[in-house]
Amino acid sequence: MLRRLQIPLIIVLLAGATSCGVNKFPALDEQVKAAWSEVLNQYQRRTDLIPNLVETVKGYAHQEQQVLTEVVAARAKATQIQLPPDVLSNPQAFHAFEQNQAALTGALSRLLVVAERYPDLKSNQNFLALQSQLEGTENRIAVARRDYIIAVQNYNTALRSIPDRWVAALFFPDLKVRETFTISEQAQQVPQVRF
Repeated sequence: MLRRLQIPLIIVLLAGATSCGVNKFPALDEQVKAAWSEVLNQYQRRTDLIPNLVETVKGYAHQEQQVLTEVVAARAKATQIQLPPDVLSNPQAFHAFEQNQAALTGALSRLLVVAERYPDLKSNQNFLALQSQLEGTENRIAVARRDYIIAVQNYNTALRSIPDRWVAALFFPDLKVRETFTISEQAQQVPQVRF
């Protein structure tokens, strides 16, 4: 008789566990990881394009060596950072990664401004193709960052909301709030246009 009661009780407990959101957290965690991988993928794509862009500009802009050096140095710094496994829940590591990528973005912007000074370079097919690739990559980075921010928002909201908070504490006590991107103070400044 006791065995007959155990089987239905186990079924009820399993059904209750699956409907109370226990599986929600692994799914949300995987969404955050996938979105982060896409962010890294797009940053890597940009990093791979930079040597070709620099070499193309270098042929035309000999006197702009400082800007080219800044781009190369920013790329090197961005690719040399070792991301710890807990980067998504480690504010210092996440901020350092974000700063290195922002420095690279700034250096690339200065390089493209330099390119505007050279009409022959602006009409060069290689440069135009690379510039188009870089613009497309920057758009992909923006989309990947947006998708990551949304995934983190869903994850962090679930982790902080009741009753999900209780489920997470009971079944996944090691889950931590994830970091998201911020905007630098420099990017918040209104651009100055001079004619």
